[in-house]
Amino acid sequence: MTGMGGLSPIGLDWPSVRASLQAGRSGVVRMEEWDRFANLETRLGAPVVGFSVPDSYPRKKTRSMGRVSLMAVRASEIALNDAGLAADPELSDGTTGISYGSTSGSPVSMESFFTPLIEGKTLKGICATDYVRFMSHTCAANLGLFFSIKGQVIPTCSACTAGSQGIGYGSLAIRHGQQSIMLAGGAEELHVSGAAVFDVMFATSTRNDEPTSTPRPFDASRDGMVVGEGAGTLVLEDLDHARTRDAQIHAEVIGFGTNCDGCHITSPSADGMKRVMQRALVDAGLTPDDIDYVNLHGTATDIGDISEAEATHAIFGDRVPCSALKSYMGHTLGACGALEAWMTIHMMNEGWFAPTLNLKHPDGRCAPLDHVKGSVRSIKADIVMTNNFAFGGINTSLILKRWSED
Repeated sequence: MTGMGGLSPIGLDWPSVRASLQAGRSGVVRMEEWDRFANLETRLGAPVVGFSVPDSYPRKKTRSMGRVSLMAVRASEIALNDAGLAADPELSDGTTGISYGSTSGSPVSMESFFTPLIEGKTLKGICATDYVRFMSHTCAANLGLFFSIKGQVIPTCSACTAGSQGIGYGSLAIRHGQQSIMLAGGAEELHVSGAAVFDVMFATSTRNDEPTSTPRPFDASRDGMVVGEGAGTLVLEDLDHARTRDAQIHAEVIGFGTNCDGCHITSPSADGMKRVMQRALVDAGLTPDDIDYVNLHGTATDIGDISEAEATHAIFGDRVPCSALKSYMGHTLGACGALEAWMTIHMMNEGWFAPTLNLKHPDGRCAPLDHVKGSVRSIKADIVMTNNFAFGGINTSLILKRWSED
């Protein structure tokens, strides 16, 4: 990893995110504009505050983008600048590819397209660019357009594992010699439809009058998840290629596992979660004893937390420190895997890890883990694991290593 960038509900760069994590500052707010929706129980969301489209972005390129793609592009621009590749000809000569995803495209553009069609029975009012703003691979396609990237494109449209699959499949493309550089990650746009998906399943938090007290992953008093938004991009690069240009290296992707539970479309499976962690360990050539920290998926849903705790305990017991970053920024869906990897790498390199916010009394129904809670914990970690689990039974596990020349 030679470049990183992120836009999150708790900051638009690492210094601001670090300050939020260390201060225990939540990005969850009450979404007053959602009060107009009847029967919606939650009023909570975690928006990215302060994001705007840079004046330098040409209209010819942005007209095909909804907010989700615009955030993906901006996070990628930050990552490419960090990697020293922003103006490099290798972006557009086939050397660079894209592995990037989201749950869907822009929900606002879906509204613009389907409202006239369904309610008015007319095409009048539908914009020619509405579809490309909400098509499932809109982020990957718009990244290619904006940066003139001509290598392979892997759209990872797998809901809550889109970002981590983006990183994992991007690393495989490099490992197998298909590309020397990959722009990898995921993004998501906050919209009431995202909250509604989980609200009708009774899976959202309804602490509407105390937004910063939720979500509460693994806590006995948790009452569900909060939907957020953001974008995270990592620049992955072949090691020899990075050394040739004397690039900085933040970390290595040394293990990746992805699988399917194969048993239920929405209910999580502890067995599937356990197997994906095992796959990542085998891929990295490691044992559980080699892992120094685990970033938990931690949705704060009843069954989800119980299943994840069971699977994590089955692999690591209560030996490895764990925490869940969704407690600060809600569930950013397609962005979460990339944002959590970005933040976890920075914490690993700085020798500390944030606690799970709002975790006071771990649920006794959850298998015991070494939860980092209460305050930041200083940990010298060389190898970390970060896990994500999605609807459809799609699971991912990434193993990241602190960079060393040894």
